[in-house]
Amino acid sequence: MTKMADSGSSVEIVEGCRLPVLRKNQEHEDEWPLAEILSVKEVSGRKLYYVHYIDFNKRLDEWVTADRLDMKKLQFPKKEAKTPTKNGLPGSRPSSPEREVRKSLDLNLQSATAPSRGKTLPTPKRKVEPVPLVPQVPPAPPVPSLPTSTEASPAAVFPAARETNVFKSREDHEQISSLTTNGTARRLIPSQPGRKRKANCGPTDEMIKVLQYNKPQSASVFLPPPEDSQDSSDGIPSAPRMTGSLVSDRSHDDIVTRMKNIECIELGRHRLKPWYFSPYPQELTSLPILYLCEFCLKYLKSLKCLQRHLTKCNLRHPPGNEIYRKGTISFFEIDGRKNKNYSQNLCLLAKCFLDHKTLYYDTDPFLFYVMTEYDSKGFHIVGYFSKEKESTEDYNVACILTLPPYQRRGYGKLLIEFSYELSKVEGKTGTPEKPLSDLGLLSYRSYWSQTILEILMDLKPDNGERPQITINEISEITSVKKEDVISTLQYLNLINYYKGQYILTLSEDIVDGHERAMQKRHTRIDPKCLHFTPKDWSKRGKW
Repeated sequence: MTKMADSGSSVEIVEGCRLPVLRKNQEHEDEWPLAEILSVKEVSGRKLYYVHYIDFNKRLDEWVTADRLDMKKLQFPKKEAKTPTKNGLPGSRPSSPEREVRKSLDLNLQSATAPSRGKTLPTPKRKVEPVPLVPQVPPAPPVPSLPTSTEASPAAVFPAARETNVFKSREDHEQISSLTTNGTARRLIPSQPGRKRKANCGPTDEMIKVLQYNKPQSASVFLPPPEDSQDSSDGIPSAPRMTGSLVSDRSHDDIVTRMKNIECIELGRHRLKPWYFSPYPQELTSLPILYLCEFCLKYLKSLKCLQRHLTKCNLRHPPGNEIYRKGTISFFEIDGRKNKNYSQNLCLLAKCFLDHKTLYYDTDPFLFYVMTEYDSKGFHIVGYFSKEKESTEDYNVACILTLPPYQRRGYGKLLIEFSYELSKVEGKTGTPEKPLSDLGLLSYRSYWSQTILEILMDLKPDNGERPQITINEISEITSVKKEDVISTLQYLNLINYYKGQYILTLSEDIVDGHERAMQKRHTRIDPKCLHFTPKDWSKRGKW
């Protein structure tokens, strides 16, 4: 039974309207969540509505027919207030403080060079010195302190309450994490007097340090615009981007990028329903099916074009070097500069399923590690992750994706495990680039928990005493960054205070849950099968 109003109703649904829409939940039961109309189109004389379910992930957005709309609870979009006038001039908008400062500076410059209007004065012979604009702009108001990139608090992964700012949910933190255009916000935090670090502390010192990360920072944090930002609010071209951050700047979302533009993708023997917008060429977005070569990822408009392409395509595996093979699983390392076409096609495909990362056609700063499954027809792509050749933030993953046909089969943890194996060979600790998607965060939490618990449960008592281990030692063994180790221990609620020192307590429930989880992980990375030699990318000749 639907709640659609009579067909003769004169009420017209327009973009921006909100109303309940019928959908099936995970238990295949009917529910009527509130949804927003993003677009309306007419196909064969029937209207279709593109809806976004409020408080649901964008991958659930879909086209629906009118019989799934509850017209009785229709909410029309609020009319935007007219732009307030300023100084009695209609149509002028109120200025921001920065605009006021720039306007006053411009006026000062004009008054210095042209004191009277309507008169042309001879140009003075002396050299005019440019007025520096940046130092005269008043400092931005302080915002509550955030973790630095090198000394991130546990809130960097699992938000914790603070005195001045409370992250109510992971989504709130992810929005704060992507304040800058390319995800590399430069946070200036004054050094705290009296706080010293030791390279190898005993277990007590390390546990004390765990609790210190929970204390709210007293220093204020300023977020100046990064110098290497890709976008410039003043229209002044910025310097070339030397880093490879793929964090999406959500401030540029519009109605086009909010809607899925590809209906279906055929990749080998699989047909995929994209979750998000991807900037494929406009002429391909109207096709019912977009065809991809599963080996070179070239996109084609018809099955006939794909068949003709396959007769000429010699690839049966991703381009690049095969650096790992065990059983049917292989990993290929692909340089974003040497294999630009493949890398760009891979990014286009990945953007269909990643919403938190943006797409750069400049793939030069990246390495791509593609996981494949082998059969008699070739090496079929399962998933991939990318990483920067040079990362100042100790990122060992920029984007990571398991294609939908291979999800919930353990391949996500295999990709994460492989990224940390590479970090071990490089002799570094690593962390994924933030913010993570909802599925990515769940996968990393699960991997960190299982990896750390595996180490703790393998510890042997020393001379009848309780086994001891430091946070630094766990980080060195696993190559997981120290902040991620601390946040995982706090997430598992393992840290307790006992007889004057901080100890890790493993309950039976945690041990039983860990053992059940490890029984499901049938496929693991074997370091003996990895043939990988890290390069020093700081030498530009290697690029």
